[in-house]
Amino acid sequence: MTNEYQIRVVPEVAAQEDRLKAYLAEEQGFDVRTIYGVRILKRSIDARQRQIYVNLKVRVYINEQPHDDEYQHTDYPNVEGRPQVIVVGAGPGGLFAALRLIELGLRPIVLERGKDVHERKKDLANITKTQKVDPESNYCFGEGGAGAYSDGKLYTRSKKRGNTDKILNVFCQHGASTAILSDAHPHIGTDRLPKVIEAMRNTIINCGGEVHFQTRMTRLILEGNTLVGCIADKEYRGPVILATGHSARDVYRYLAEAKIEIEAKGIAVGVRLEHPSQLIDQIQYHSKQGRGRYLPAAEYSMVTQVEGRGVYSFCMCPGGFVIPAATDKEQIVVNGMSPASRGTAWSNSGMVVEIQPFDDLTISQFDDLEPIPDSLKVMHFQEELERMCWQQGNMRQTAPAQRMSDFVNGKLSYDLPKSSYAPGLISSPLHFWLPKMVSHRLQEGFRTFGRNAHGFLTNEAVLIAVETRTSSPVRIVRDRETLQHVRIQGLFPCGEGAGYAGGIVSAGVDGERCAEMCAAYLQK
Repeated sequence: MTNEYQIRVVPEVAAQEDRLKAYLAEEQGFDVRTIYGVRILKRSIDARQRQIYVNLKVRVYINEQPHDDEYQHTDYPNVEGRPQVIVVGAGPGGLFAALRLIELGLRPIVLERGKDVHERKKDLANITKTQKVDPESNYCFGEGGAGAYSDGKLYTRSKKRGNTDKILNVFCQHGASTAILSDAHPHIGTDRLPKVIEAMRNTIINCGGEVHFQTRMTRLILEGNTLVGCIADKEYRGPVILATGHSARDVYRYLAEAKIEIEAKGIAVGVRLEHPSQLIDQIQYHSKQGRGRYLPAAEYSMVTQVEGRGVYSFCMCPGGFVIPAATDKEQIVVNGMSPASRGTAWSNSGMVVEIQPFDDLTISQFDDLEPIPDSLKVMHFQEELERMCWQQGNMRQTAPAQRMSDFVNGKLSYDLPKSSYAPGLISSPLHFWLPKMVSHRLQEGFRTFGRNAHGFLTNEAVLIAVETRTSSPVRIVRDRETLQHVRIQGLFPCGEGAGYAGGIVSAGVDGERCAEMCAAYLQK
């Protein structure tokens, strides 16, 4: 017999199976010896009061062994000799598009400009060693995309667009912990995600698909208004799912020059805010002892409005690192990631301000010397801000930084706290050189967050500039029903890079949807 229960327990009970069995036996009137297994279906932490509770949905096996699978398997047939589809980009959008194509009996040809997920690690290490960025292999470009080294956060609000549970189950099938199926804010971990991505690639290849690394798409092949393939190292024929990620600026420039409809899109920019993880634990868990033995590193979510624009935390990484995420020379971009254990001494989050295409985005005296297409002006603003940050960082990957209270009070920081950012920090007056529409709103937002969470606004925390790659600055216009480009048959803009997703799971869902629409297109 199996029964399911919603229960609310203290953390030490939730963390120990024998304590959990004893609790269920007492609550439900069972003999504990008849409970053969307990499977956690959903788990969330309620830290609103001083007494922390864990909310659980559990399946209890009475007088029988657990017999159902922990996750749902997907069958992937052999697709050798089947019609082929070109998938440009091996991030989550591209990988899930390729896997879904296989399910549908189509043969994916995946073209990835960067290196495979293991070779890519060497280039990431070189950013710190040499202070130089490989423009084809970095934290944004390469197998797994930008998500591969941003710890695999899988929380999404985009649940109306497709089957998010399917995405999580496919991750489990390829080696991710089944805990991602139950946790309210699931993540895989930067240290574990590369093996999962490699397993997904192996599925594609073993089923008859192809994956090509260091193969950058340079041009689409058009016959009238129909796309028949693309050019990379050679010509590839077939409809194209374009899943290049939010940092493929060369692709956006090519589309603009080729008169393929794109439009500027709102983004959010700001800084990466890093606190000691123990301090965040103390604030969020209302205890000087912090998280203790049974609780995970604490998360937070902050949001407010300042002068009509959202100011909010983004991509929160408890027990994590701040990383250099530039994709070319003369840029500084920062992001965050966490290992599976979330066990470092720091917790960080993007702290960003909404930017809209109709804003005054002029931040350089040279902006008006060369006209910028309207569709690329938000991207240009990103580039100028990243270049300004690079100049402030002594033209290296050394990031400009300022203590949090000093930033709010408009003071230069004469020293900086120890940080997880490996290339190093340099003290800089961010409040002075960041665009005022960003710096002023961040200052007001931090004051609000400090009032709402006592101790959050502190000089123990440091702001590291600049966080700009929160989403794509461009949307590749597509039909709402068919997901094809509005003018070009056979072109399926996909995922974050096309402006239709905002994270790993939503990009995976969009990849699956594009694969399904591509299959329908081929059937016609």
